Amino acid sequence: MQQETIKPSESGYAPVNGLNMYYEIYGEGDMPLVLIHGGGSTIQSNFANIILLWAENRKVIAMELQAHGRTGDRENGVSFSQDAKDVAALLKYLHVNKADILGFSNGGNTAMKTAMEYPEIINKLVVASSFYRRDGLLPGFFDGMRNATLENMPEPLKKAYLEVNPDERGLQNMHDKDKERMLRFTDWKDEDLTNIKAPTLFLAADRDVVLPEHSLKMSQMVPGSRLLILPGNHGSYLGEICTEPTEQKSIRATALLVQEFLDR
Repeated sequence: MQQETIKPSESGYAPVNGLNMYYEIYGEGDMPLVLIHGGGSTIQSNFANIILLWAENRKVIAMELQAHGRTGDRENGVSFSQDAKDVAALLKYLHVNKADILGFSNGGNTAMKTAMEYPEIINKLVVASSFYRRDGLLPGFFDGMRNATLENMPEPLKKAYLEVNPDERGLQNMHDKDKERMLRFTDWKDEDLTNIKAPTLFLAADRDVVLPEHSLKMSQMVPGSRLLILPGNHGSYLGEICTEPTEQKSIRATALLVQEFLDR
């Protein structure tokens, strides 16, 4: 799918916990929607096909996490808890006291960690194609991850990184850190989810990397949460860059359904 050219109303770098974090802001509104990308991604590779649909009605804030895209790095590896800490620090820098947060894939793990560790900053939560246990992903996923190399990383993700940061060493570093994070992932406790207080929407595709029954289980654990399963594969309902071509009508439907949940 051809991505739109999107221009933020504001962009820049924030000093966040020892690194310079790149962010973009679109649209206007009192309750911002914060977008958190997945592993190996940038703002544009995850959200270029949908971000303007949300920005029609509200302020949207997107950032690139540690070692991703235009954001700097630290010596330590990446972790969901550290990413959540960085998201909270970015919002503080932008003088945002409370926001709706949407995270896709690994960004969904970060969004959930933000809800667990910084509940005071979250109004509503959208967790898209994410998981909390290793057995929630397709069988063989972690076997494949052990054998992952930069050479077999999806070409659209490599191209998207190099378009905003033409640094081959940075690309290799991002790949390696994301791979190690996944390999050392240990199951979260059920109580971690049951303690989430924010109104939550779990979002996934019927042919996702995350098993539909796992998304259902998570939705049953977070009190009062909702579940939406859409036709497609991992991220196609968002127009993510690596997915099968998706009609703009389907992406607009996702944007409207998420907007409806946030506006309730």
